[in-house]
Amino acid sequence: ALRFFKDRQWLFKEFPELIGGDMAAAADSGSSTTAEAAATVGEVSCNESTTSESARENGASSAPESGATAYCSATGSSTATTLPVVGGRHRILEVGCGVGNTVFPLLRSNNDPELFIYCCDFSSTAIDIVKAQKEYDTSRCHAFVCDVSDVNAEYPIEDGSLDVITLIFVLSALKPETMAGAVNRLSRLLKPGGLFLFRDYGYHDLAQLRFKPGHCLGENFYVRGDGTRCYFFKQEELHQLFVDAGLEKIQNAVDRRLQVNRGRQLTMYRIWIQCKYQKVSDKSSSSSKS
Repeated sequence: ALRFFKDRQWLFKEFPELIGGDMAAAADSGSSTTAEAAATVGEVSCNESTTSESARENGASSAPESGATAYCSATGSSTATTLPVVGGRHRILEVGCGVGNTVFPLLRSNNDPELFIYCCDFSSTAIDIVKAQKEYDTSRCHAFVCDVSDVNAEYPIEDGSLDVITLIFVLSALKPETMAGAVNRLSRLLKPGGLFLFRDYGYHDLAQLRFKPGHCLGENFYVRGDGTRCYFFKQEELHQLFVDAGLEKIQNAVDRRLQVNRGRQLTMYRIWIQCKYQKVSDKSSSSSKS
């Protein structure tokens, strides 16, 4: 059960905000990076990638398979945003933590002694597995069961207390009519200047094109054979979703990758969307209105 997903080591390359021991010093010297000052990435394109078809979204390592090669180039550049520091603690919430394949690598990789991670999942079984691990330390992390689609759900977290929220291949599993409520509720947990880190399926991804008739539940919304749901996003709808929740764009990028499995002689065109949005501070909000 512990091996159904691999550790998400690739996450730290995509979101360097999650690791690094000098975050506190950087935040003290320059405060949080504003959306206007940060680089905006429009599109990332890769020539060839050799991870298995669903490995990346399932938390697998991005290392090439045996006997294969991979090369990739990005258009534009991404700027890592400094985590704001309040009360000497960095607080991160991972939504949809599964059995801890992000939480535990993050605790190992981030050498900040003031880091504290909250992690939640809809599955009580997954949370039980996280808590049963030897690395689970209640002084550094807290796992809890939560249905983020429920706007009335209670969180063991004060509003305005989080530096970062990660939403990685989670929002696509919700019903479209519940997504705005979920993002709005989570946004309330962020500090002014706090970050929303997002990655999920993009419109016309291979997984969408492979669905057979009878699996479509609505526009860009499908059900898999195991009963789980999947939505495929467009950049503009995600932008509106985050902006309506009081967030400003830092990054909203389309990640297009050609995955090649040489052993099975398969070529797969994958499309994901990666976003970074920052909560508007009270000062920024009031100045923008004036």
